[in-house]
Amino acid sequence: MNCSGKCSKPLEKNFQSVENIDLNKLDPILEKYSGTSGNLITILQNAQDIYGYLPLEVLRAIACRTGVKPAAVYGVATFYTQFRLKPVGKHVILLCQGTACHVNGSESILLALSEELKIKEGETTADGIFTLESVACLGCCSLAPVMMIDGEAYGKLTPDKARQVVKEIYEKEQNE
Repeated sequence: MNCSGKCSKPLEKNFQSVENIDLNKLDPILEKYSGTSGNLITILQNAQDIYGYLPLEVLRAIACRTGVKPAAVYGVATFYTQFRLKPVGKHVILLCQGTACHVNGSESILLALSEELKIKEGETTADGIFTLESVACLGCCSLAPVMMIDGEAYGKLTPDKARQVVKEIYEKEQNE
């Protein structure tokens, strides 16, 4: 199928483009789900697992190979918060902003992490090590305020404790 034409230009501005991306990595996923409908979310999840996020070229290839209109693929990718449209750091910091965390000082922790990492919420450090994201709730209210990094919860945080956690992870990265 020839899918070299670019379409949905107004929608594409929302996605990051990457040169020389290996789209062959999608083959096993697309082959597994070929001929069956209703698997777009699963395909996008698998693609994100491969690339770490959903680059524009990957979305185009998925649309082309599945026969789903590009606008529909873009719509699903932008609708669900689980999908990332930009590259993220090796370690994603999820800082809870739920009620319990908020009343226990999550805003001061966000400020401390932003200062320590020299990034704002939603950004990735220049070295690609950390991405800082706020989330509505991590479900760890008894640990408030809490953040999660690589699936590990860090609770009862203070700004200094949060900074220390990040410093320790960064030190481990330097020694690897």
